[in-house]
Amino acid sequence: MIDHFFTVDSQMANWFNEKTEVKGHYLPAGVFGPECIIRDVTKKYDVLFVGSKKYHPEWPYRPKLIDWLDRTYGNRFEHYGNGGVRSIRGLDLNKLYWSTKVVVGDTLCIDFKYPDYWSDRIYETLGRGGFLIHPYIPGLEKEFTDREHVVFYEYGNFEQLQELIDYYIKNDDEREKIRLAGHSLVKNNYTYKHRWKKILEDLAI
Repeated sequence: MIDHFFTVDSQMANWFNEKTEVKGHYLPAGVFGPECIIRDVTKKYDVLFVGSKKYHPEWPYRPKLIDWLDRTYGNRFEHYGNGGVRSIRGLDLNKLYWSTKVVVGDTLCIDFKYPDYWSDRIYETLGRGGFLIHPYIPGLEKEFTDREHVVFYEYGNFEQLQELIDYYIKNDDEREKIRLAGHSLVKNNYTYKHRWKKILEDLAI
């Protein structure tokens, strides 16, 4: 019944192209452009996680990660979202990212082997001015450069994650350089305005 289908799942787009007459298009997520604001403020927190703890019951890694961060960093760690302090949105979320040294990310991607599939949280965090450490997913290198725009770690490797968190907590200049580069990349390339431009180009409108 449709001619084109746009999806954040590249494998789904491939399925449409191989199995149906529908034209599938892979289109990663993005961030609302006007919310791409960044400031240099005094850091209040060392480590932050934003997102619901329970998330999806089929994704037990999320609570495991949050509990590990809490045990490891104690009162140096803050969790905002269901199960944490509270949910936070809008400019308040920007301010939270600005005032945090290291934001740890997560995405529901089974075993982090399914390619080209991640949430909008990466774009939201970087676009709003946060410094992000995130598990590597195949395909992320097409959008971001490790240790230039974001820092990747191996999914489930908490020893490596702790080494990276501790390193970037201490190295302010290097962390700030990555934070600014990540924000600039997202603001200039990955807002929903850019995604809509791609849709219109693919549709030849």
